[in-house]
Amino acid sequence: MKIVFMGSPEFSVPVLEAVAAEHEIVCVYCQPPRPAGRGKKDRATPVHARAEELGLLVRHPVSLKDGATQAEFAALGADVAVVVAYGLILPQAVLDAPRLGCLNIHASLLPRWRGAAPIHRAIMAGDAQTGVCIMQMEAGLDTGPVLLRATLEIGQDETTGMLHDRLSALGAELITEALNGLPMPAQEQPELGVTYAAKIDKSEARIDWTQPAAHVDRLIRGLSPFPGAWCEIDGERVKLLRSRVVYDTNTPDQVPGAVLGGFTVACGDGAIEVLELQRAGKRRVSVKDALKGFELPSTIG
Repeated sequence: MKIVFMGSPEFSVPVLEAVAAEHEIVCVYCQPPRPAGRGKKDRATPVHARAEELGLLVRHPVSLKDGATQAEFAALGADVAVVVAYGLILPQAVLDAPRLGCLNIHASLLPRWRGAAPIHRAIMAGDAQTGVCIMQMEAGLDTGPVLLRATLEIGQDETTGMLHDRLSALGAELITEALNGLPMPAQEQPELGVTYAAKIDKSEARIDWTQPAAHVDRLIRGLSPFPGAWCEIDGERVKLLRSRVVYDTNTPDQVPGAVLGGFTVACGDGAIEVLELQRAGKRRVSVKDALKGFELPSTIG
């Protein structure tokens, strides 16, 4: 089939490769290059870079709202558009242009975690499972009927970065199955069980040690590697990137934020052991390496 691919971040790259291996991609749409790094030079998105390596036509409009851009899209004559973490709203004219419409790869078990940050939110909420849905897109936010779905168990020590990679690979497998089966029936999403995965706000990233250990652990894993849950240690902001709950109840004199040995920290209920961290301006390291020459105070904030 003739396919338009629409995606931007690293999550979308395995999907691009899987689709390109079996179908004709007539154009790739992604976010425009933006300033990045210390030099603030324009940097192409991962999808843009990989599409050029594959010799594919790439377009990166800042919006799809104007008539000329929509006409250019329609002129591609695509059978279907595959959309995965693209980053722009698709107007109705774009949704209607491909013969078989637009299929979205969404990293949750819809209708749970519609929206921008489904992987982060699933871990932060303590979900036991997540997965991928192939959805027929419509004007609402992730409200379209689902063609296919597949489930993954979330590991007890899994971070967003780890789960991201597994879901990306699963999405590549599932969209291949969907494309090869088109046209195929779709199931409307139930009205019960809808939750929204709001974009992660920086204000959520500071660790509150008065929360239960399970909550703190999920926050650390859910925000790893980006934006990174953080605490203050002697006035320095330190990102904590991997952790585990080490026990479930406090001793009577235990104070939230107290360092109990190594990098085990007391919480409102129980404690967590930090396994990886990143100090300001430095790379992420294991706690064993971090504590060489980095003495922890008795309490952290």
